[in-house]
Amino acid sequence: MALYSAAAAVLDGLERGQGGLKSLVYNSGFPHVRQLYALVSETLRYAPVLEKLLDGAALRQAEKKLPPQLAKVLVYDLLFGKGLKCGGRWKALARRHRARLEAELARLKVRHKVSRNEDLLAPEQASPAASQVPRYVRVNTLKTCVDDVIDFFKRQGYSYLGKAASLEELRALSGKKFLLDPHLPELLVFPPQTDLHDNLLYTSGHIILQDKASCFPAFLLGPTAGSHVIDACAAPGNKTSHLAAILRNKGQIFAFDVDPKRVATMNTLLARAGVTGCQLAQQDFLAVDPGDPRYSRVTHILLDPSCSGSGMVTRGPGEEVAPSTERLQALAGFQRRVLGHALSFPALRRLVYSTCSVHREENEDVVQAVLRERGSAFRLVTAFPSWPCRGLAAFPGAESCLRASPAETLTHGFFVAVLERCEEGADAPSSLPVAAEEKPQPKEERDPGAAPRKRKRKKQRVK
Repeated sequence: MALYSAAAAVLDGLERGQGGLKSLVYNSGFPHVRQLYALVSETLRYAPVLEKLLDGAALRQAEKKLPPQLAKVLVYDLLFGKGLKCGGRWKALARRHRARLEAELARLKVRHKVSRNEDLLAPEQASPAASQVPRYVRVNTLKTCVDDVIDFFKRQGYSYLGKAASLEELRALSGKKFLLDPHLPELLVFPPQTDLHDNLLYTSGHIILQDKASCFPAFLLGPTAGSHVIDACAAPGNKTSHLAAILRNKGQIFAFDVDPKRVATMNTLLARAGVTGCQLAQQDFLAVDPGDPRYSRVTHILLDPSCSGSGMVTRGPGEEVAPSTERLQALAGFQRRVLGHALSFPALRRLVYSTCSVHREENEDVVQAVLRERGSAFRLVTAFPSWPCRGLAAFPGAESCLRASPAETLTHGFFVAVLERCEEGADAPSSLPVAAEEKPQPKEERDPGAAPRKRKRKKQRVK
């Protein structure tokens, strides 16, 4: 019942103007924020249909003690979702009215001359960008391996189609079929809207539900096992767990976030993922002293600061889709400060700056401004040369940055820049040359843009 109560509270907060969808979900205290976000988003998407069903079935008149927002959530999951998961009197109440609600849904389809639930939605609701983006599943190599996860899904009735050769293959996915991503070796791809929140692999931490673009920051940072790494704005923790998997839990991660509820959620996620060697702190990264001896060996920093979130395709009503000029300027000012602060750590060799924003002000302009301030201390290097979507031509070399979008890359909107400290005598303009994807790397250091070496099968198998 906690899920439905939390979802109803978020809907109520949106109606009262208490915040945006993402902030209300993260501040809800509910441990599974992605599950809650998905339920609220879909309830909002079906809201006009739900209103008609509730009125037609006279449910609110019959059950005057049923809170209106809770009624919407219950009816959504009963008729359009995965079925009611909660227990108690509300579940019994909803099921008591199921026949009447289903009859009203059937009448609504007849009136609109449609056969599918999705066809009841307005065109802009039926075909959002989110419905085109596949469900990406990152295999958590701290607990299992890709082969075992593939075998597990095959035993559950899914058909594995092998490694994808193109985006068109990802776009064509449907039903219970899945692929291995063509770029990231530990990422599986399922059809859009595939719900795996109740799957044993997810609840046990063997898989992480993470958009492909969100996997790039840790992948491109590519710290070697034993490294000391900072995740500067870490919550909710997916990127942190990815860093731990890349490090194979060998080394040290310092993860910071200023919000206590987000830190609590992150602590739960990291524990479920089997992450060790991570010091999680409720602290503003800007207040962290680069000269503190604890961070004297930090060579890699992942910086994914607060942004407008304009690239998130699962945005719903109540979220600011087009931020004002003033808000963009304020965000960019913060992003410049935090990026400059990150570059002041004395042992830093490599940094990844990323946002889930599509706005140049938060992306290329921030990188350009900070590089100007830093002079020749750091350089921008080419992130994943074969990736088709590049940075905007805001300054010479901006094409070294990486962008992502639903239309071009079948991901959320995203931006990634990779910065490296300039070493005396360095003669290559990029730490990720095209040749790095064409010939093997030395065994001592693996290029994050290249395919990793095949790992030994883990002892812990998924059964």
